[in-house]
Amino acid sequence: MAIAHFQRLRKTLEGLFPERHLYVRSGGEMRGYVLSTNKQLACAAGVGAAALWMGVCTAAMLVNALAVSNTDQVVLKQKAYYERINADRQARLNSAVAQLSATSGSLDELATSVEKRHAALALLVSDFKGAPGAAQALAVNKPALASASPVERIQATRMDQERLIDAAEGYSKSRAERLRQAMRMAGLDAGSFTGRGGSLGGPLIEAKDPRALAAVLDVDEEFAARIHRAASDMSDMRALGAAAQRLPFNRPTANPALSSSYGVRFDPFTHRPAFHSGLDFPGAFYTPIMATAPGVISFTGVRSGYGNTVEIDHGGGFKTRYAHLQGIAVRVGQRVVIGQRVGAMGSTGRSTGPHLHYEVWVNGRAQNPNRFLKAGEYVQQAG
Repeated sequence: MAIAHFQRLRKTLEGLFPERHLYVRSGGEMRGYVLSTNKQLACAAGVGAAALWMGVCTAAMLVNALAVSNTDQVVLKQKAYYERINADRQARLNSAVAQLSATSGSLDELATSVEKRHAALALLVSDFKGAPGAAQALAVNKPALASASPVERIQATRMDQERLIDAAEGYSKSRAERLRQAMRMAGLDAGSFTGRGGSLGGPLIEAKDPRALAAVLDVDEEFAARIHRAASDMSDMRALGAAAQRLPFNRPTANPALSSSYGVRFDPFTHRPAFHSGLDFPGAFYTPIMATAPGVISFTGVRSGYGNTVEIDHGGGFKTRYAHLQGIAVRVGQRVVIGQRVGAMGSTGRSTGPHLHYEVWVNGRAQNPNRFLKAGEYVQQAG
């Protein structure tokens, strides 16, 4: 069957490309050339390949031209957008200067008034300072324009106000969101650790009403609303940061290796599947064991299967357990801080070798400690 198809195809090609004879007369001599079917097919294939290559190149050039055109359009749109923003800000500044000029008092007095509002804004966002990275992000650059004209002083001060509130908005929002993400990584509800309505800017005003804030700072409501948003994110940032300091986000040993994870595993004694409620950190005898969060020692002693055990109550329903210890360095009722030594690694209780068995409990239920450790690493990166 295949041979028959091949023969029919060959006859078809021979019909399309029959043998041809080409005669060339030159200098009184006649030369003849035979163009067989195979030679004609080879020439046709070459021409087809060249045409295909030219078509592909043309299509590629067209696609590239269209892509460049789209990129140019995006760039033009962005340029037009920023030009509109700059024009709007300049128009608002010009309007403000015109309104200020229409009021009683000289331009010098009006410029001084604007500078006072700038100082009030700087005092307002000073609450950010103390948070990691805030001093660099929110550095106040007071314009040195003592000899400049009043209009130049007003414009420079307004520009610095814009820069300062932009930095405050960006910093507070990004760090608050990073802390929320860390809480989600630990399986916690970030909303339960945040609360609105904290004081803003010391004695200036409580961050509840942008209109009241606008009246106190003598700025437009849009600018005051941005201050209010930054203050709300700052409040969340501070609350989440304080909560992160109280949660067991630190490592109990300096050794990052794990010998057993949280979940179902084969029990080393029965060799059957069994639930493992914590993490096992291997190490040498007497390796220091540290508290993973501040709290109060709620238990020291021997627990069945755990051997020598220390338990820390961190408040808010959080508790950590450190088991198989060779020695205990704390007592019940003692307050401990992050990283404080609570015991030494050992192999007491139901243990096959020196290691720390570490558990995290929330409201009476064992949690996966690895989620808290990863959340702690994420919080450290946020700093």
